[in-house]
Amino acid sequence: MRFKLILVFTEADRVEAVLGAAREAGATGATVITSARGEGLKPEKTFFGLDLTRQRDVVLLVVEEHLSRSILEAIEKAARFDAEPGSGIALQVAIEDAVGLASQIRALTKKVEDEL
Repeated sequence: MRFKLILVFTEADRVEAVLGAAREAGATGATVITSARGEGLKPEKTFFGLDLTRQRDVVLLVVEEHLSRSILEAIEKAARFDAEPGSGIALQVAIEDAVGLASQIRALTKKVEDEL
C-alpha cells in the first residue's frame, strides 16, 4: 500500500471543516499543528516591530494514494481555498516509506479494494 502526505495550511476557524471533509472522503486520521506563521505574495506589515500576521494551523494527513486526490478536492471545497484567495492552501507529496501505520492499513485495505 502506498501513501501520500496532504499538508493543509489554513485559518484556525476552518480546521474542523477540513478535518470533517477529509474524514468523509476517506482519511483515517490527522495531526494538527497550531499557530504557524506564513507569508503570501506580499510581506505582512508590522507595527513598531510587532508582527501583524495572522496565525495559521497546519493539518497533516497520511492517506492512501488512491484516495488522496478525492480527499484533497474535498478539503479544497470545504475550506474554499480557490473561492477565497488567501484563505489557505493544501498540497500532497508522495511518501517513500513510513512506519506506525498498521491500524490505518487494516482500515483502508477493504475500502481501497472496493474502490479499485
